[in-house]
Amino acid sequence: MIHIAETLSTGSIEAFLTPGELQDLIAVMDPLVSSDDRRRFDTDRTSTLHTIPGHTSAQAMAVYEPAGRLEIHDVPEAAAKTLRDAFDRALPALTRALPSVTACRPWMYVEYGPGQHITPHLDGIAPDPAAWPRQIAGISVVLQHADDGGQFFVETTAAPSLWSDTEAAAGYHQPMAFACDGADGSAPWFCDMPRTRWDVAPCPGTALFYGSQIAHGTEPVRTGRERKFISWLISDRT
Repeated sequence: MIHIAETLSTGSIEAFLTPGELQDLIAVMDPLVSSDDRRRFDTDRTSTLHTIPGHTSAQAMAVYEPAGRLEIHDVPEAAAKTLRDAFDRALPALTRALPSVTACRPWMYVEYGPGQHITPHLDGIAPDPAAWPRQIAGISVVLQHADDGGQFFVETTAAPSLWSDTEAAAGYHQPMAFACDGADGSAPWFCDMPRTRWDVAPCPGTALFYGSQIAHGTEPVRTGRERKFISWLISDRT
């Protein structure tokens, strides 16, 4: 049973990656992001994982990543295996805070350079929260911090305008509430909603998790590169 508190939770798993795994992942990713092919993941990229109903991919990118970012969806298998192993080790700790989590989606790599950032948004549970699987939280783990800027943040709010009147389906603890669709920078109601920002800069190798119904984003990088892997924690029970 999924509790609303899970979708509003934040937390950390220190030493999610061992120092050796951290260096191994950097060694695996460096050739990809330092090669002549880098542009196809960055400035030449025309697709995005973010979608906004009624908007093109280019319009969604302009809302979510107005200065762009590097994004690699299909990471090398060596990196994917290391991250799967880390998730398996961390699952007991994760499920203390998020007891409905059963699996982790495939990981992707993102990187932010000077001026780049992600604007505040909610990930949401699912386009149809009655369907399975259900997205409980996002998860990220930093490989290397930018020299200045690039901090991850969540934004909390008590504003009633965040919540819809959608009724909870089976599989949720009652009472349950669902955030309104379109909780991102394309919606004036979301942009105008009062929120309180909480910045964090975890040690490299620490995993952060953040509920699917809590706003989050990153501060612009001023100098250097912010390098991380991200994924989503799901419940696939039917």
